[in-house]
Amino acid sequence: MSLDIDGVRIPDSQLARDITELVKDTASPLLFHHSSRVFYFGALAGRRRGVEFDPELLYCGCMFHDMGLVPGHRSDCNRFEVDGADAARDFLQSRGITQRDIDLVWTAIALHTTPGIPEHMHPVIALVTAGVEMDVLGLTHAEYSEVVRAAVVAAHPRGPRFKEDIIQAFYDGIRHKPQTTFGNVKADVIADKDPSFRPGNFCCVIRGSDWPG
Repeated sequence: MSLDIDGVRIPDSQLARDITELVKDTASPLLFHHSSRVFYFGALAGRRRGVEFDPELLYCGCMFHDMGLVPGHRSDCNRFEVDGADAARDFLQSRGITQRDIDLVWTAIALHTTPGIPEHMHPVIALVTAGVEMDVLGLTHAEYSEVVRAAVVAAHPRGPRFKEDIIQAFYDGIRHKPQTTFGNVKADVIADKDPSFRPGNFCCVIRGSDWPG
C-alpha cells in the first residue's frame, strides 16, 4: 500500500504498479521522485477544489509527463511534451485502455508547460499542470500546509539542489532540439544554459512569411 498523505495515495492497482515500475526503471531518481510529488500535489489540489478525477489516469499523466526528457523516449524533432504524451499513449494502448482516456492523458502531458489553458480543461488535464506548477515553480506553495509539504517530500525527496538539478535535467533532455521550444517556457531553459541561443520570435515569423504586406 502506498503512503496516505491527507487522504491521497497512489492507486492500488496493477496499472499503477506497472506505471511505477516502468518510470522508476527508466527515468532518473530525480525525475521519478519529481513526478511522484507532482501526482500527490495534483491529487491534493483536486481534493481541495472538490473536483472528481480518475486517480489512475492522473497518476499516468503525472508519471509520464517528463518521460520525453529520457533517453529512449526523446525524439530528435518533436517537443519533449509530445514525446512524453506518446510514451504514455503507447503504454496505455498496450493495457487496453479506452481511446477516450488515452486522449485525455495525452492532452494532459502535451499541455503541462502551457500556462493558463489546462486549468480550464478536464480535471485530469488541469491537475497534472497543477502538480507541476507546485513542485517546480511553487506557485501554490502557500495552499499546502507545512505538514503536507513535508510528508510529500519525505516520501519522495527533492534533494538539496532540486531547483538547479531540475533545470539541468530539462536542458539535458532538450538541448539537442532547441527549435522545439519556440513559444514555450522551455526556451528559457535553453537561454539559461546556452548564452548563444537566440529564441524564435513570433513577430519575425509573421513579418518573414511569404504573404505580401
